[in-house]
Amino acid sequence: MNLSRREFLRILGFAGAAGLLPAQALAETGSSDIYNLGRSGDIRLMHITDTHAQLMPIYYREPSLNLGLGQAYGRPPHLVTGSLLKYYGISPNSKLAHAYTPVNYVDAAQRFGKVGGFAHLKTLVDRMRGEYGSEKTLLLDGGDTWQGSGTAFWNRGMDMVEACNLLGVDVMTGHWEFTYLEEEVRKNLAAFKGDFVAQNVRVKEDALFNGAKAYDENTGHTFRPFVIRTLGKHRIAVIGQAFPYTPIANPARFIPDWTFGINSSDMQQLVDEVRAKEKPDAVVLISHNGMDVDVKLAQVVSGIDVIFGGHTHDGVPQPFVVPNAKGRTLVTNAGSNGKFLGVIDLKLGNGGVSEFRYRLLPVFANELPAHKGMQAFIDKTRAPYLQKLQEPLATAGSLLYRRGNFDGPFDQIICDALRQRNDAQISLSPGFRWGTSILPGQTITMEHVFDQTCMTYPETYVRDMTGQDLKNILEDVADNLFNPDPFYQQGGDMVRTGGLSYRIDPTASMGKRVDNLRLLDGAPLEASKNYRVAGWATVGAKSPGEPVWDTVAAYLKEKKVIEVKKLNMPELKNLSNNPGIDLS
Repeated sequence: MNLSRREFLRILGFAGAAGLLPAQALAETGSSDIYNLGRSGDIRLMHITDTHAQLMPIYYREPSLNLGLGQAYGRPPHLVTGSLLKYYGISPNSKLAHAYTPVNYVDAAQRFGKVGGFAHLKTLVDRMRGEYGSEKTLLLDGGDTWQGSGTAFWNRGMDMVEACNLLGVDVMTGHWEFTYLEEEVRKNLAAFKGDFVAQNVRVKEDALFNGAKAYDENTGHTFRPFVIRTLGKHRIAVIGQAFPYTPIANPARFIPDWTFGINSSDMQQLVDEVRAKEKPDAVVLISHNGMDVDVKLAQVVSGIDVIFGGHTHDGVPQPFVVPNAKGRTLVTNAGSNGKFLGVIDLKLGNGGVSEFRYRLLPVFANELPAHKGMQAFIDKTRAPYLQKLQEPLATAGSLLYRRGNFDGPFDQIICDALRQRNDAQISLSPGFRWGTSILPGQTITMEHVFDQTCMTYPETYVRDMTGQDLKNILEDVADNLFNPDPFYQQGGDMVRTGGLSYRIDPTASMGKRVDNLRLLDGAPLEASKNYRVAGWATVGAKSPGEPVWDTVAAYLKEKKVIEVKKLNMPELKNLSNNPGIDLS
């Protein structure tokens, strides 16, 4: 299915007809208060996802390269800069334009300030609950909450559990949460005051036989698959979908007894059973699939009213409306790093959603006063580590950020640090989408480095790889990113390379996307020759090297001023006029 913008807006008419969706859904009103939503419908659901443990306000640049191919061509979230603004009718140079795109990023960031921060997010959540009636609201968390900062690493995610309790998270699912040990996951969930749901995580049969814990030993579910919440007079079913490729994308050794998967047939069966037995007024899914996967899931699974998506960090201003066998499903995604709060008001009737109004609200720290209780908790949490976090390392001579399908300036810094500190010819760094942005002139602190690298398997390695090994790695990651079937996409971006260039055709088939691999001096990479390669974040056995943040910190201290003038971008093939790319 490939909906045009006209068809997209035509389908949205079912909401606008009742006055719940303004004619210009995203145009900023005459009021300067973008947070004045008023009240409509019967219930209000709020959504955060992929906050990556960012308790403090940050800068976060949206991508200028987010390719969509095949059915995803020209479809949200694969629109960037001017294409996105035009699609949604957003005024250039506005607050929303800055929030959703990287256009004139440095100037706009200096004008509008930092985003996110749990103290400011708490103020906004409380306001959204208060103007609607807290008894008719839910706050949903799509996961990737416990990982991404130094304090979360040192506290094993517990600081984020406590922050989410203060924020008022009602239901959540997970992904990077599973990169702690099973006993740590269970300890954190015991302290979490909301519900954790995941229909697609099960305990292996042999582990069950040997006494492994399960939420339901009959079905094998590791966690509760869904929960029913009552909002006023309405019953809402909330199903969870954890990241389906966790044991492949992350170390399976941390959670050896659990299996994952998309499990779309199980999802359909569960939705049917929930509707038949519980008779809810609406069924919603908190998903960590990634948006393209969620769109396909909405096509093949009927009976879900709204999917609150995560994993791919896409800030999508309006839901994508997906027709299916029994109606339609709204698919959303609420960005990352605490930058956005998704808010949807639903009018319910006949066991489903009849009308809706949605806003993806940027959390501008300058416009939302910090909640005193949350700020006090954050200050207390950070106090023991503040000296380490604030350690100055270098000065940013140019804008540093992470996000993009193929490379980012801070990715390049990591790759350069790995090569230099390990005397390697080539370096590899995973295309993680988490990591905050740093403006020119800012002091780069140890906290910034933790924002880019802090995880539970940070060890570096140096090993010999053949040219063929390196090509195979690039081909494998490219297939994860550009496979024409969304169910085979694992999200994230291309592995970053240092000392190595290549050409890529994302439209080609597996094994035929990558060619023209060359070393820094222009020499062709030889398939049978060995090269000294440095990297980090291995998902197999633990690597022997130092944590990557020590490698990067030492490199930054030596350089003193860091300026990335040109990205180590591969040569791109067959991508002309793609609205998901703007490298101007």
